[in-house]
Amino acid sequence: MNRPRRPRRGSASQLVELGIAAPQVVAHRLARMAAAGATPSARDRREFTGMVLEKQTAFAQGWMAMWVEAALAQQRFLLACLSGTPWSATQALRAGADWERVLSRGLAPVRRKAVANARRLARR
Repeated sequence: MNRPRRPRRGSASQLVELGIAAPQVVAHRLARMAAAGATPSARDRREFTGMVLEKQTAFAQGWMAMWVEAALAQQRFLLACLSGTPWSATQALRAGADWERVLSRGLAPVRRKAVANARRLARR
């Protein structure tokens, strides 16, 4: 059964969600580090190691998504230039929307991980 797809979020709404979730995650983890002290438990060590690896993964996914979307935007731009029609306001708006989509695709994995962490850490 296919689930209906949720509409894609724009970069502005993703930045707002990231701006809300990230401080919550940072506050929880700093409190956890302070409580753990010099001898963190195995659970704490897993959490602290995971927070480094998850950032690397999310940023790598974001950069790759931006690269793919930028390549597609450049192809659309080239095809518009080669079509022989003069540059119009519609094409300019489309180009702006393409670069908005590049930013949005790059933010998505980072926002997704931050929001998931905020939810997970709030349950404890």
